[in-house]
Amino acid sequence: KKALRPNHPILAAMLNDLAGLFEVWGKYDKAELLYTRAIAIYEISLGADHPHLAIALNNLAQLLEAQGNYDDAKPLYKRAIDIG
Repeated sequence: KKALRPNHPILAAMLNDLAGLFEVWGKYDKAELLYTRAIAIYEISLGADHPHLAIALNNLAQLLEAQGNYDDAKPLYKRAIDIG
């Protein structure tokens, strides 16, 4: 079996899903780190206007908003909407 490249979009999808689990478990710092990594991979592998990127941006924005970090969430929401 072959391993995925470090910037493969499937890896980004798995990191995004794993981040969601950490979010549910209340491990927000870990979730934020994973969402951020997924976003970076999507940008590299799929480009700045791909719908998967918009979903990951939205997920990170929701996490930040839930923690009361509205100033950081707002530009992520805007970017996700602009892609959508």
